[in-house]
Amino acid sequence: MSVDLTETSYRQGACVEPLRGLTIGAALEDAAHRFPNNEALVSVHQGVRFSYAQLDAEVDACALGLVALGVGQGDRVALWSPNSVEWAIIQYATAKIGAILVSVNPAYRSSELAYVLGQSGSRILISAQRHKSSDYPALVEQARHQCPDLEHVIFLGSKDWDRLLESGRGHSADDLRRRSASLSFDDAINIQYTSGTTGAPKGATLTHHGLLNNGYFVGVRCRYTDRDRICVPVPYYHCFGMVSANLAALTHGACVVLPGASFEPAATLRAVAAERCTALYGVPTMFVAELALADLADYDLSSLRTGVIAGAPSSAELMAQITTDLHLPEMTAAYGMTETSPISTQTFVDDSVHRRTATVGAVHPHIEVAIVERDTGLPVPRESDGELWVRGYSVMRGYWNNPQATAEVIDHAGWMHTGDLARMDRDGYIAIIGRIKDMIIRGGENIYPKEIEDLIELHPAVESVQVIGVPHALYGEEVMAWVKPRAGAVVDAEQIREHCTGKIAHFKIPKHVHFLGAGDEFPMTVTGKVQKNVLKERASAVLPFI
Repeated sequence: MSVDLTETSYRQGACVEPLRGLTIGAALEDAAHRFPNNEALVSVHQGVRFSYAQLDAEVDACALGLVALGVGQGDRVALWSPNSVEWAIIQYATAKIGAILVSVNPAYRSSELAYVLGQSGSRILISAQRHKSSDYPALVEQARHQCPDLEHVIFLGSKDWDRLLESGRGHSADDLRRRSASLSFDDAINIQYTSGTTGAPKGATLTHHGLLNNGYFVGVRCRYTDRDRICVPVPYYHCFGMVSANLAALTHGACVVLPGASFEPAATLRAVAAERCTALYGVPTMFVAELALADLADYDLSSLRTGVIAGAPSSAELMAQITTDLHLPEMTAAYGMTETSPISTQTFVDDSVHRRTATVGAVHPHIEVAIVERDTGLPVPRESDGELWVRGYSVMRGYWNNPQATAEVIDHAGWMHTGDLARMDRDGYIAIIGRIKDMIIRGGENIYPKEIEDLIELHPAVESVQVIGVPHALYGEEVMAWVKPRAGAVVDAEQIREHCTGKIAHFKIPKHVHFLGAGDEFPMTVTGKVQKNVLKERASAVLPFI
């Protein structure tokens, strides 16, 4: 008896177009050969433009400078900076020599930086000097003594950075070509840290093959050509920026336009208009902010066509506004996670607004997805709920130096267990309907409560704490802490927030803090686990405006 595969929630991204068996460095050289005079990268806020030929030459100088510094294949080079041309240069330079780029969130504080540098064993840190209110040299100095493997710190814009590039320009490229030729596209090339329920971030280890092909097929879904210009206000330290933007552009000969070091709505639309961008990226909150500009009608957005919205669900109303008011009739919605390089599903440019809001699209080429019953691991019927699993070239190699955590999410058959509840419709489109774990998504940032709970519990007036996400009109979710004070202790919400400031990124600091009364306890299951779902229900009474 045959099985009707349209009845089970399994889908393979069958595709006649093969995967690209190239390293990222080889792909850049190919682009420089095919599109030498095409603009590859424009940084509006820095006033810098590179053609593909110019970018490749600058990348070679950086790569050879790193080699002269003693960086070799497999060495970790950490990069702590907001968006800039230097970020992209370092991304490609490390790829050319086989070093592993460690992406560091620009919002991190000293303790978070120290953990990432130490856990990855980074030998080199390349850092911005300042971003917003962050004094990076001071934070580096605080973290450095906890990082025994760290040998060199280079600040962008400093004499050390200039010397690195000049050193590279003084060396022959023949050595670089030999090094690049010895690399495999299956080599690890990037570590991106994602927070876990244990509170310690985990380093998703990604390959040339996973990143390059994922970027390429994002571009295929957006129908990119070498005439497209992609406005990128999303951060490079996320896969959204460095893969779905940089590598999508690279593999199609398109141009990346950086409107600023970080997101600012007016600067983004000015860049779109001035650079005649055809694509625009963002999480829903970014598009909300752009649409809210009082002078929105004054921007000439007629060049726009497509782009990617990801990171959190968007409403039908928002997508309709994006389509019309931002002139993005071919906007695509995507779903992914760092551990899958990142995109696993994406809508098509001609999908309906309903498809682009009620679902996160159909499976990407060469990837398998399944919605499974967690107890059996078997696909559930279509239109049924289960956990989303992903398998294919894009799945990470594992968490850096953390085999136990890796085994918890990647099974013996190679399936990545996403932890997301999902549903597949009759046409194979997938809707994300909830999160199995307690992850909070605030404005596209993934936040795990345990890290915040562990920190707040260090406060001398706190006995225990539970952190949940509560609805927020702009960010999707906001962080709320339920705190049980120690007997006789006096503490207020501002003191809790002050305790967190400077120790964790600003977006993790609880917006709302509620204290349990004397004698009150957290709701518990019969096995002794806190019922966070009950706390979420109670939040509507405590915070009546949500």
